[in-house]
Amino acid sequence: MRVVFLGTPDFAVPTLEMLAGTEELAAVVSQPDRARDRKGNLLPTPAKAAAQRLGIPVFQFSSLKREGVQTLRALKPDLMVTAAFGQILSQEILDIPPLGVFNVHASLLPAYRGAAPIQWAVIRGETETGITVMKTEAGLDCGDILWVKKTPIGPEETAGELFDRLSVLGAQALREALEALKAGKLSPVPQDEALATHFPMLKKEDGRLDFSRPAADLVNLVRGVNPWPSAFTFWAGNLLKVHAARALPGKGRPGEVLAADPNSGLVVACGEGALRLTEVQPANGRKMSDLAFLAGHRPLLGSLLPS
Repeated sequence: MRVVFLGTPDFAVPTLEMLAGTEELAAVVSQPDRARDRKGNLLPTPAKAAAQRLGIPVFQFSSLKREGVQTLRALKPDLMVTAAFGQILSQEILDIPPLGVFNVHASLLPAYRGAAPIQWAVIRGETETGITVMKTEAGLDCGDILWVKKTPIGPEETAGELFDRLSVLGAQALREALEALKAGKLSPVPQDEALATHFPMLKKEDGRLDFSRPAADLVNLVRGVNPWPSAFTFWAGNLLKVHAARALPGKGRPGEVLAADPNSGLVVACGEGALRLTEVQPANGRKMSDLAFLAGHRPLLGSLLPS
């Protein structure tokens, strides 16, 4: 089967590699290079780098709708596959491959539609997620469900760790979906719009710790925005990133420092319970344990961290 793959970040790479090993992968389409190294040189997107390593032609378009339609038609794919591509496909593009466009989405659709399903599932305290292979239609993640693979979310798992696992699971799910397609056993199931939920892309401000919320919710937030944009608060007016935290019993004014010592660590009161900031990173500093942080900073018990 002749396939054109569209993807951009690390999440897309296992699916790309799987297609390169099982199908006739005609080309890879990726977003334009934007990341730069320390010298200011543009770095290839992860999908582009993988395609180049595998000797597969790569195309990059700022707007696929405006610039890439003729290229895609000329490639004459039987099927197109997307995984975290980053652009919405027009109906004109969806109509190019006879078998349509399959999308590898990192949630159990129709829940968690949108660009950051992994992070929001962790932030909201879900205990299960997975991969949905869907047939792309005009709209946001609304096409028929073709294949599903589920996986639990670990109680301490971060969004970054889950991202890595789901990228591999996505390749496995697509491989199984393509095998079912070739065997004539693929059975599309319409999504139940009544169960659909939508979540936006994350912003840096989404990582701010609001200590008026329950400590358990803040633990999930810290996990869900790790590694980006990272949870944060302010210490003596300076940014303090929080990379790991633990919910504890405790009571006080939201944001009040309840403990700051070698025995208890750095503990802050929340709207419900308390939060120990177990791994932090001061402005212009490195990641460290709360105990290492306290060795160089002398907080006052009862002082308030802003929410």
